[in-house]
Amino acid sequence: MSQEIKSEKDSIRSSKDSTRQLDEVVVTALGIKRSKRNLTFSTQEIKSDELLRAKDPSILNSMTGKIAGVQLTSSTGMPGSATRIVIRGATSLYGDNQALIILDGIPINNDETGNPTDGGGGSNRLNDLDPAIIDNVNILKGAAATALYGSAGARGVVLITTKKGTMSNTPKVSFSTSNIMDKAILPEHQMKYALGLDGQYYDGVNQQSSLSWGPSMDSLTAADPSVKFYNPLKEFYKTGFTTLDNVSVSGGNGKSDYVMSYSYVNQSGTEPTTNFIRHNFFSKYNVNILNDLTATFQLSYSSSVNNILPQSYASNPLFTLYNAPVSYNLNPYEDEDGNQRLYRTGRDNPYWLLHNTINKSNINRFIPVLTINWHPTNWLSIMERGGGDVYVDRYHSFVNQGSVTYTTGLITTNNTTFKQFNNDFIVTLNKDFGSKWRTNLILGNNIYSNYSENLYAYGSDLSIAGFSNMSNASNVKYTESSGLKRKVGFYSQAEIDYDKFLILSLTGRYDGSSVLSSDHRYYPYGSIATGFIFSEFLSENAKKIINFGKVRVSYASVGNDNVDAYANNTYYNQATVTGANGIPTNYPFGGLNGFLISDALGNGKLRNELQKEFETGLEMKFFDSRIGVEASYFHRNMSNGIVAGLALPYSTGYASTTINSSRMTTNGIELLINANPIRTKDFRWDLTINYTRIRTIVNEIAPGLDTASIGGTYAIAGQRYGMLMGTRYQRQDGKIVVDDNGLPVNNGIAEVVGNNTPNWLGGITNTFNYKNFMLSFFIDVKSGGAFINSQDSYGMYYGTAIQTLDRGTRVVNGVNATTQQANTVAVTGRDYWQSVSGVTESYVQNASYVKLRNVTFSYSLPKTVLGNSLIKATSITFTAKNIILNKSKGFTAGDPETINSGGASNGAMGVYLPSVPGSTSYGLSLNVNF
Repeated sequence: MSQEIKSEKDSIRSSKDSTRQLDEVVVTALGIKRSKRNLTFSTQEIKSDELLRAKDPSILNSMTGKIAGVQLTSSTGMPGSATRIVIRGATSLYGDNQALIILDGIPINNDETGNPTDGGGGSNRLNDLDPAIIDNVNILKGAAATALYGSAGARGVVLITTKKGTMSNTPKVSFSTSNIMDKAILPEHQMKYALGLDGQYYDGVNQQSSLSWGPSMDSLTAADPSVKFYNPLKEFYKTGFTTLDNVSVSGGNGKSDYVMSYSYVNQSGTEPTTNFIRHNFFSKYNVNILNDLTATFQLSYSSSVNNILPQSYASNPLFTLYNAPVSYNLNPYEDEDGNQRLYRTGRDNPYWLLHNTINKSNINRFIPVLTINWHPTNWLSIMERGGGDVYVDRYHSFVNQGSVTYTTGLITTNNTTFKQFNNDFIVTLNKDFGSKWRTNLILGNNIYSNYSENLYAYGSDLSIAGFSNMSNASNVKYTESSGLKRKVGFYSQAEIDYDKFLILSLTGRYDGSSVLSSDHRYYPYGSIATGFIFSEFLSENAKKIINFGKVRVSYASVGNDNVDAYANNTYYNQATVTGANGIPTNYPFGGLNGFLISDALGNGKLRNELQKEFETGLEMKFFDSRIGVEASYFHRNMSNGIVAGLALPYSTGYASTTINSSRMTTNGIELLINANPIRTKDFRWDLTINYTRIRTIVNEIAPGLDTASIGGTYAIAGQRYGMLMGTRYQRQDGKIVVDDNGLPVNNGIAEVVGNNTPNWLGGITNTFNYKNFMLSFFIDVKSGGAFINSQDSYGMYYGTAIQTLDRGTRVVNGVNATTQQANTVAVTGRDYWQSVSGVTESYVQNASYVKLRNVTFSYSLPKTVLGNSLIKATSITFTAKNIILNKSKGFTAGDPETINSGGASNGAMGVYLPSVPGSTSYGLSLNVNF
């Protein structure tokens, strides 16, 4: 009998879970909550506990690999480094392709700032947000889902909803602390051969060289025991530590509620001088002013300091480190006279750079939001919501006197002020007609402004060593720039629900943008979408198997003003004139200032980019929602695409301009499976699988232009977006052509060598709950996606790349360019590798991987143990990240995720220079609720 009662209880609990999932409410465009059952577009939600499970200071890093249709790409493994988020592939050839970020209904900035003067990535501004204050994140993927957001919504939308207070008169206090240890995933480096040339040893003092083509260390130490072996990478990288602390208080009564939170992050990188420190304050207060009038005010404040490492050529310590010989001790970095110790000329000692350079970004940011809701009747509501996003980024860099690159020293400051304001006025009407017709109408107005100001100073020739102040520079160059963008929009959305099985949704928006020409400043767009819930027509027996089924179809046409401010104007710049002797003259000169008209011609006819997207999807739930499947297919056409920097004939008097001419096509498949294979009283197993395959093809760039550079990547008509170009081996009938010396011949022209976008992405999350224990692990998969490993190019030449372990004499399998006969000329290993180091094809690598990205194991104390104590709940959690990594064959750069040394921009993807690698992490957390 007891077993029958238990089975009945399990059945009731299963039925409740099923009903709850079908009635799930999610946040959609403009912060409007809607039943997921009635949605006519694709969306995916991540709850707070899943975000916090990763124990990462970055919200985006916590989401990586978990959302179908979304690609998140880290730049490097440096603390606070930028992460790129692209929804459903690239939407613009030159413009911003990253998703719009919305916090509680207000758009917030996610630009990348703090990029070092000497090159490399900075930090994206979503890093300012505290994951601990987030209740959920909802991703709106298609154009039909985002049309109400205006121009920026064309790139997809990330909706972030923060936590709110409780209706408990007794304040609830929560405290959590996490301590995490990081170990760098080091790139490969040959550890066998010493500094030198042609087998001869150089000690780096009396004989200096950048080459590690010396003898083997075994033979060297046997002949001379005073010579020691060093592992430059392991000796340089240290164990990184991250501390995450949060305390929050929430409470309320029948008429108001509140929540306040403070978080502290201290992330010390594996590279000795990088670290990221952040303080976050958050408060939200909600009050019922009248029975039908509520107001919510919230304020987010963050203050962060990010010590950054340049990741380029000049003052990047990793450039010398990654090519350092194993026979030379880089420490001490100075001799007795205070001069740098160098084993080679032309590059600074990496440890000298650590102690004599500064690259620091300091951010202060405020995000206030005020929302007022009035419900005069049960069918009418009026909302007024206004908010801002204001931050100041103070970036300071310093290179001391004595640098090989900057012998007299260098100081730069780059102060950026950003102000963004947004206001929405929304009227919502809900009306039922009879028992079968339900209607909803939304009417709204949006006003938006965005202002940025940049003050940059460059100082050289320092007077006093070690004094990092602009007054110490003998020569100072100062520039100032600013930009203002404004938008106004009017929008509406109508939804009709007939008898709970047929939903029709219509949206329309009319936008005006200040960055477009006066003739094309205003533009309309909209969407039509329908959902058919066919499970309503199934028999009762069929519903026991298929308890929910919906087909949805949508079509949307959206605009995108993806162009910089003032691109339709031709403006003047402070003059720099180069004389016949090649020496530039900078103005002001001789007490006089001078300006020259820009060589970039403004286009007074610029209009919005246009995107038309068709989407269809299937959503089904089986066996009391124990299995859920959501599949989507979309096809998108982009036209009138912005092409910036288009070259002009010099006869026009200008060098370039911006036009609307590019076209792209994107097709994508998304699959999401949620399953609950086991669900009993004490044990539960939840499984989530996602899969994404997206192809974006560049159809046209501009008349007469088939190839265009986008930073380090390229757009080529007829090819996928994100092509990588470089030199290839010259081939004849498929065989490599060699010269008379027996060395491979470089074709000498730029050709396609790969594409930086993956073939497909996938992820599998397993979560097991048994009584008070929880075990979760997440497997992340990326298939395809090439990158140019420029570090290996240098390493092949210097003899430090792992490939150069194979340094014996060889005969290259090829055909002689002169005789057209099979090659018979033998070449040394050094000559071979130094020759192929100049062929891009030889160092293009596959960035595919399979990762055991996150493992979490937690235990919660039973309430029976806590009893009536002050502590209401407590848990301890162990986390691990990147503990198993399966890389593609031939990959040498450490962590395949952290290979975008230039940051998170379009042109930085797939271009790798020596940079801070990703880490394997282990952490322990404690959570206590009072």
